[in-house]
Amino acid sequence: MAETTPSAGVTSTRLRAHGVTGTLLQAGDPAATEAVVFLHGSPGNAGDWSDFLGPTGEFARAVAFDMPGFGDARTFAGFDHRVEGDYRDFLIHAMDELGLARVHLVGHDFGVPWGLAWAAARPERLASLTLINAGAMQDYRWHMYARVWQTPLLGELTQRISNRRGMRILLRRANPRLPVDFIDRMYDKYDAHTRATVLSLYRAARDPEAMLTESLATLPTTIPTLVLWGGDDPWLPARHAELQSMIWPDSRIEVLPGLGHWCFADDPRAVADLLLPFLRAQVGRSERAGGSGQAPSAPAR
Repeated sequence: MAETTPSAGVTSTRLRAHGVTGTLLQAGDPAATEAVVFLHGSPGNAGDWSDFLGPTGEFARAVAFDMPGFGDARTFAGFDHRVEGDYRDFLIHAMDELGLARVHLVGHDFGVPWGLAWAAARPERLASLTLINAGAMQDYRWHMYARVWQTPLLGELTQRISNRRGMRILLRRANPRLPVDFIDRMYDKYDAHTRATVLSLYRAARDPEAMLTESLATLPTTIPTLVLWGGDDPWLPARHAELQSMIWPDSRIEVLPGLGHWCFADDPRAVADLLLPFLRAQVGRSERAGGSGQAPSAPAR
């Protein structure tokens, strides 16, 4: 497929992995085996990271792609919507397809548990970790909308009647600084397949603490970790930011006052001022250290 340029320095192609095909956005050197991989949440898509791919591409390969069921990526019949099911398998295949041996994960919302499940399965490839408004959710009960989506019939009804105006009102009421154009871009991709995916995703994760049962036992805990959290997130309260230090004791935790669940969209500059220097310091770190902790060879494409 011919490449297009959605924004300066960013190319758009297609990624096929684990039987799923969707949009792939990249900046920087597309042949590099070390990359910053941005994982969107629900109901997002690769385009959520448009403000960050170009700036990250100035010093690293930057990658964002649609997760199965979101954006243009369609799931297959029998897809296992558990975090440690086909989502983990998709990421294993996607990283291999991209030829990545050293990965700096940046995840938001469900992108965090998806990424952590991959990291537990491939710990030797994880170079750094950035958690945005999500993490290991100790002592957490799902928010009201999640509980609605987990309820048979009621969940289907709410998804069916959801429209653009309703999404704007709902999200802006809970996240007053969230740009309307960001909401509209999400809604443009919020088709029937994605609405059904949201229901299946939340129903497969009824117990948020159990989403990563297997993964938390093997996750690297000494990896460089940055935690960014909108202080006014109404759905995943900021108190959970500090709790991430129970798993990553040396993590840097930054709670951003006045920002909501999509803090990187509420104030891209505030998030970039914290995220980009962290990533710059981590990219190529093993090579600068003289080869200690060298990442393994890239997998064959």
